[in-house]
Amino acid sequence: MARILLIAASTGKNLELAMKFKQTLERDGHQGVIMNLCTLDVPMYTPAAEEELDDLAVIEGIMDDIVSCKAMIVCAPEYNGSMPPVLNNMIAWLSVQSDNFRLLFNQRKVGLATVSGGGGYNVITSMRIQFSHLGSNIIGRPVIVNKTKPQRQSSIDEMIAQVIE
Repeated sequence: MARILLIAASTGKNLELAMKFKQTLERDGHQGVIMNLCTLDVPMYTPAAEEELDDLAVIEGIMDDIVSCKAMIVCAPEYNGSMPPVLNNMIAWLSVQSDNFRLLFNQRKVGLATVSGGGGYNVITSMRIQFSHLGSNIIGRPVIVNKTKPQRQSSIDEMIAQVIE
């Protein structure tokens, strides 16, 4: 049984997509754990906020969830041609909490998915660049849902097969 972390970077359709991945994982005997970044109480990262933050429990919880998973699938909408701020913020916090934060991402499989009002290709490219920079092994084919590309169970199944192998 594989434990896959499903990161949702919105409360809308991308959260619904993460839930679909979870249902499919559980159908196949695996564990899907949803981390909804929008409901975590993570302050906006700034160097001053880093110095002032006394309680790192939320950040440490995120780190523990990443370390304990076999792989991650990130479901994020496109914001102004890039990644949503909540996802950038999480990565910024993680990058300053450990001298070796790349171990959270290095060699870890990451699947990329989006439900986008636009094409969704810019957010996929932005996430691919970011997670590759962190050392992750990005699954080659993303799941993209938009006006012209409906959600397909076969695409979800294919991504899950790749992250659990």
